[in-house]
Amino acid sequence: MKLDIDLFDESDNEEIGDDEEKSSTWIPVHESSQAQGSRARDPTPDLVSDEEEQPPYPALAPVVFFCIKQTTRPRSWCLRMVCNPYPLTIMLVILLNCVTLGMFQPCEDLKCQSEWCVVLQAFDDCIFAFFAVEMVIKMIALGIFGSKCYLGDTWNRLDFFIVMAGMMEYSLDGHNASLSAIRTVRVLRPLRAINRVPSMRILVTLLLDTLPMLGNVLLLCFFVFFIFGIVGVQLWAGLLRNRCFMPDNEKALYNLSHMSPYYMNEEGEDNPFICSTNKENGMLRCSQVPPLKEGVECTLNASPPGHAYSGLDGTSNSSCVNWNQYYSECKPGELNPHKGAVNFDNIGYAWIAIFQVITLEGWVDIMYYVMDAHSFYNFIYFILLIIVSIL
Repeated sequence: MKLDIDLFDESDNEEIGDDEEKSSTWIPVHESSQAQGSRARDPTPDLVSDEEEQPPYPALAPVVFFCIKQTTRPRSWCLRMVCNPYPLTIMLVILLNCVTLGMFQPCEDLKCQSEWCVVLQAFDDCIFAFFAVEMVIKMIALGIFGSKCYLGDTWNRLDFFIVMAGMMEYSLDGHNASLSAIRTVRVLRPLRAINRVPSMRILVTLLLDTLPMLGNVLLLCFFVFFIFGIVGVQLWAGLLRNRCFMPDNEKALYNLSHMSPYYMNEEGEDNPFICSTNKENGMLRCSQVPPLKEGVECTLNASPPGHAYSGLDGTSNSSCVNWNQYYSECKPGELNPHKGAVNFDNIGYAWIAIFQVITLEGWVDIMYYVMDAHSFYNFIYFILLIIVSIL
């Protein structure tokens, strides 16, 4: 029995050995070595490729102008300056620009020939050159078009507009072109400080973000303007043109063609005499036109028909003919108060008058004009308008 067990063990070991030899000889040696070598070499190229593809500034565009990478020398320098700026230097330049703009006096030296104007102009040229160089550096570093590029930011677009306006000013200088509109763009240069101070930029951004929320307020203001404008047009359209005219028959009867067609006081149309017709209930009538004054207050009536106006009446050396009493016909003229700016003839002019009333600038004069031409109780309209505008 013991011998049988040993023989069985030896036969089993031989079978296991044969199986191991078959399995070892199934795969060639050179293929297994290549597989092991490939497994050993695979991780190394992946790491190298990841390091090569990873740019220094992942948040920015990897390639600009179709060929300039972040590691290319000109762009790498620009990226360092953009990503590591000098805010103190930029703020000093902006403050210097504010000072030069405040000290510039174009009305005193139109041709800029004084020494002071030349110095200010030199500072302005240097400041413009600084802003232009800054724009070029940012364009090289960030690119021009795209979400992550220079013009993708709103504040950068403002800087671009200011620099382009300055370039247009320098290009048109000496071509007899009016540069006053272009030079007004210089006023926007101090706004560049908003982009340089993070806290100020946050506040301005929040303010701009709240503007859409004011849509309901603007809608309410439009509603108030529209309602009060319609009421004004319906009540007072054309009434502020009312003037006291002299009838044509009396003008021909007394040969008064040299006199004004309607009554005007010494201030003229700056303070017109707006009368009320018979069908209205205004506060001023043509019968209330003040008497004529020629050194003294004229109180006499006109001479018999056919006599020309000669100033003092021949019957008395201390009095004269009151020709203003013949301005007795109230009817619409051609002009509205303040050179036609104040009236309720249409909804557009009514909105202008309402805006002036809301600003409380000269609103009393407009109220008096309407009360003189239409009714005393028109003051209720203006009081309500001011109360609603305050609320």
